[in-house]
Amino acid sequence: MATLTKRATIYFDPDIHRVLKIKAASTNKSISEIVDTAIRQELTQDEEDLRIFEERVHEPSISFEEILKELKVNGKI
Repeated sequence: MATLTKRATIYFDPDIHRVLKIKAASTNKSISEIVDTAIRQELTQDEEDLRIFEERVHEPSISFEEILKELKVNGKI
């Protein structure tokens, strides 16, 4: 496991904790490593989403109401 410098207490649903223990045992990793990896993946996805939002900031937007009107005009609803 990588050297971790901060410690936190996390409370899990008992069933989630049981699954984490089983996964840790079957992968020879600690629960901390599994959680750390999952959080890093989530943060990476967040970063990617924010980057994509930034790239699309100048694209025109359409309101929900406009989409409904368009669907109605086109006979879709």
